[in-house]
Amino acid sequence: MGVMKTNIHVEKYERMAELQAFDKTKAGVKGLVDAGITKVPRMFIQPSMIEHSRSENNNKLIEFPIIDLDGIKEDPIKQKNIVQEVGHASESWGFFQVINHGIPSHVMDAMKDGVTRFFEQDTEVKKQWYTRDLNKEFTFNSNFDLFRAPVTNWRDTFRATIAPIPLKPEQLPSVCRDILLEYTNQVMKLGETLFELVSEAVGLEPNHLKDMGCAEGLLALGQYYPACPQPELTLGTSKHADNDFLTVLLQDNIGGLQVLHQSHWVDVPPTPGALVVNIGDLLQASSVTF
Repeated sequence: MGVMKTNIHVEKYERMAELQAFDKTKAGVKGLVDAGITKVPRMFIQPSMIEHSRSENNNKLIEFPIIDLDGIKEDPIKQKNIVQEVGHASESWGFFQVINHGIPSHVMDAMKDGVTRFFEQDTEVKKQWYTRDLNKEFTFNSNFDLFRAPVTNWRDTFRATIAPIPLKPEQLPSVCRDILLEYTNQVMKLGETLFELVSEAVGLEPNHLKDMGCAEGLLALGQYYPACPQPELTLGTSKHADNDFLTVLLQDNIGGLQVLHQSHWVDVPPTPGALVVNIGDLLQASSVTF
């Protein structure tokens, strides 16, 4: 009687070691792409269920709400209609797009260019801003929850605390400093308008949410999603909720943003001149009820 013995060696995956090595480069996902990788590292590979969720999205019959703010300050009737639209979209979606919001298209385009410029700088220049110290006014890293999340997202991020304490210009990278300050200044003004609309939509006085201090702080995030050699295996940003009062999102023209609506993932179409507004967890958890 013969006996065959086979030794099978299974390579042990040391995820923490891979995360630490990645973080130590201070180059982010862009650094991997610049190094010419042809396969997505294991730390970025999403569970197989991602494919299932992708297959059920794109209900083409569902139209993402777009709200036109044109004339909101001059026409009381328009203003009343806009308040109703904001209330309906906030209750049924938690999201909506706004157009004619007062921020010029050239400012939005310049802001997108500024984000790209920052992340496409030479790595050695960028490294000076790389940190996980959230007490700093400006930080650059890849995945703020790198060592806690089960899967790493395919993106790099910069984070700037703009308000309530004003920044000194030298606390921001020169490559995007001026446009970041200009854009966020205008977003603060838009934010006040949005808080007024939301307040009125739930039957409160226009200044109610502002008087609560909801409009005092501003955190600006610049997200960068480098070209991926195996995009079917990973995501730029996985499913999440925003833990703030309001998020104002400036999309590029590539698309890919989705929101969960009535158990379906729905594409948010890039709309020229539009900004996406998300009702955040803090606003939902407050006394405001739609």
